[in-house]
Amino acid sequence: MTQINCPQCNAALTCNVTDISACWCNELPAILPLDDTATSCLCRSCTLAKINRYLETIYTQPIKTQIAFAKQFRSNDNLIEGLDYTMQNNYMVFSKWYFLKRGTCCKNGCKNCPYS
Repeated sequence: MTQINCPQCNAALTCNVTDISACWCNELPAILPLDDTATSCLCRSCTLAKINRYLETIYTQPIKTQIAFAKQFRSNDNLIEGLDYTMQNNYMVFSKWYFLKRGTCCKNGCKNCPYS
């Protein structure tokens, strides 16, 4: 394991480059396209922010395209705070990403529902 600082926010993080399957970042879905210009790992907060910025570009596409993109991540049942949901007043508020992964609308008028 290697101790480094995040190149974006300078937060300390532990990177397990010798065994990437045991690294903390491996618990996140591989949503981001590979970046050949990347030279260092980002911390969890900066990585989630980068994923969410990328997803914002996906959300501008037609809903069928969004659903098709999210479908490949449907089997990941591990909910990730800051990606699949946020906490508001001690309640989980699901994100647009969560609903896209689910693939259907439950017709309950959920906040962040991409289908309505």
